[in-house]
Amino acid sequence: MKDPAAFHKDAVAALRAAVPGRAIVAASGGIDSTVAAVLVQEALGDRARALFVDTGLLREGEVELVADFFRQSGLRHELLRAEGPFLTRLEGVTDPEEKRRRIGETFIRIFEEEAARSGADCLVQGTIAPDWIESGGSLRDTIKTHHNVGGIPKDSRLRIIEPLRDLYKDEVRALAEHLGVPRPERQPFPGPGLGVRVIGAITRERLAVARRANAIVEQEVDRAIAGGTMRRPWQYFAVLLPVRTVGVTGDSRVYGEAVSVRIVESVDAMTATALAPPAEVVRTIAERITRDLSGKVARVLLDVTDKPPATIEWE
Repeated sequence: MKDPAAFHKDAVAALRAAVPGRAIVAASGGIDSTVAAVLVQEALGDRARALFVDTGLLREGEVELVADFFRQSGLRHELLRAEGPFLTRLEGVTDPEEKRRRIGETFIRIFEEEAARSGADCLVQGTIAPDWIESGGSLRDTIKTHHNVGGIPKDSRLRIIEPLRDLYKDEVRALAEHLGVPRPERQPFPGPGLGVRVIGAITRERLAVARRANAIVEQEVDRAIAGGTMRRPWQYFAVLLPVRTVGVTGDSRVYGEAVSVRIVESVDAMTATALAPPAEVVRTIAERITRDLSGKVARVLLDVTDKPPATIEWE
């Protein structure tokens, strides 16, 4: 995309031609889906419903943060509470590809229900090039199935429309600036949410541990950024590992889980460089996680693997 203004004009025209009726828009609160939703709102007006789904896999304060971002972007949206269906579908699932497929399918089934209520037959998604490339769209092998690509069931009644399909992350950000969509305060967050940051089986208790650990990482990195000891990375988060490790609290033995901290820099999410924050930041993160989650987390690790060979998210 060389000219955001030209892309904007062409995308709105294409959306009007492709959707003569009503559409549902999957709005996750990330920059990709928000830009797609803003384009659809301009093209279709009240014929489009932007839906933000609370899956139960979100971070601390996510719903409020996303709602504020949508208001700043001028996007009308509706919030759907759907923790139950997602956690039910994920019960006992440990394989990351199966997690992503089930999360994607659950999203689609919810959108199908809402589309039926609205008389819509189209679902607009903020899919971008890295999503379908990593899902096997142009590679010999599937790196990981993105929930908004490989998670779409073959029997879905919805026609999928992806206005940003050929753009990369830096191009989407340029388009967002042209549209007046502010840079979100939230960093890029995967559609499957904490579902791919809780490695192994997903339970409400393990989700709560991952959610709190993730919040601590964000808070401490944000504090270091504000204090001038770090520049803002692309992503920084915590991953709950499926291993037990021995620790000590006071005079008592603890057999808790382990958390890995991941901080990376990237431009388009196709490659990424792992960052090692200042030692005092790492130490504070580890102390807070093991203190706040005493008895549950016994060890904190730092992931220093670039992409490639690793992906940004663990699953």
